[in-house]
Amino acid sequence: MKRFLVALVLFSALLVFATTKVSMVYWPGPESEAMQKVVDYWNSTTGKELGIEVEIINFSREGFWEKQETLLNARSPAVDIVFVATYIIGRLAPHLVPLEGFSLDPQVFIASALESMSFEGFLYGLPLDVSNHFLYYRKDLLDKLLTDPSWKTKYEELSEKYLGVRMSPRKPEEWNWDDYKAMAIFFTKKYNPESPTEYGNVLQMKNLVYNIMIWNDTLWSMGGTWFDENGNFKINTEPAKKAAALYKELLDLGTVPPGVMTYEFGEANEAFKTGKAFMMIQWSAAYHILTDKNESPLVFDKVAIGPIPGPKPSTHVHCLGVALSKYSKKKDAALKFLSFLASEEAMKMYAENGGIPPVEPVLKSLGDKRPEFPAIAEQVKKYGYVESTSAETMAILEVLSNKLTAYWAGQLELERALEEAQRECEALLKK
Repeated sequence: MKRFLVALVLFSALLVFATTKVSMVYWPGPESEAMQKVVDYWNSTTGKELGIEVEIINFSREGFWEKQETLLNARSPAVDIVFVATYIIGRLAPHLVPLEGFSLDPQVFIASALESMSFEGFLYGLPLDVSNHFLYYRKDLLDKLLTDPSWKTKYEELSEKYLGVRMSPRKPEEWNWDDYKAMAIFFTKKYNPESPTEYGNVLQMKNLVYNIMIWNDTLWSMGGTWFDENGNFKINTEPAKKAAALYKELLDLGTVPPGVMTYEFGEANEAFKTGKAFMMIQWSAAYHILTDKNESPLVFDKVAIGPIPGPKPSTHVHCLGVALSKYSKKKDAALKFLSFLASEEAMKMYAENGGIPPVEPVLKSLGDKRPEFPAIAEQVKKYGYVESTSAETMAILEVLSNKLTAYWAGQLELERALEEAQRECEALLKK
């Protein structure tokens, strides 16, 4: 009997100190470095009390999604929490468990960010890093344009000549696409020899899906979308024609550097930071680069950001996040950690260590250290849209990239480009 009691005590002690290990996949970089700080805190506090230890498993960025999907397709229980993104959430949804058991307050987590992690009415991912676009411009040059009578007169003359309307320069918060075009012309030496910049703007026109995400801002701001009110894909529309034609016109006018058909994030940044261009629409991630004295010595103190021009200012929103694998054997433990991760406390810790969580109070509280954070919160909340979270999102982006790039390069007429895009996207969605 004594031996039995001793054994029972020892067994009970083992149960008390037994630890459940939850595995979470991430990719290396600032996101996983920030998450490691949160995980370390969890493991030393609440996780220790609950007997739940979280470990991060880093897959390399190259082929990351394919490696993770291989695990999920094999129904492997080796990973409990997986890494997700807006543009593949629909494709991964069959392998995921909708997040339940805790609530995400839309007054804390910005609504468009929650939408970006949802599919067919269910929230599958916890949004952790938000990406959006800003209008970047040279505030020193715009200030002079708004106050110098000779510059204002020249602007009015150029706008009348090329847009047919005598326009006065305005602040970016008041811009529509005619303002954008007039600014692009005024700050291009070809049209205004006194311009301090050689080109008025820079576009990212390489055949790349992420560049189409930027072009979508123009489409949405002009009243367009991918889907009509009945949920049918519809890209061959008047807003799409106008948005595509605007890019083509700015290219043909020569208001952009001649190599923009090969430009993406890095090349666009380089054109702006070296003083070649007055403005651009670019990812919010560029702000930290363009305002760094060492990385951008020519413009770091001359950079300002504004909303995408109207008539309906719009910014693409997508998020990176984490989700619960359907094949996990430790769902309860994983949900406890995810519940903590969804707290404002954890999200602030994540942001302080390099993350960009779509949590309004957190982003606004860190404005002194990261001046772009309050602007991200404001614009994502006010102007954010999500194109789609369907399983075909990336495929649709690829079709649009192929067809629009062909149009901009002069290989297809606009009408044909959109007709072919419509037909190919409809075929994708019927599969």
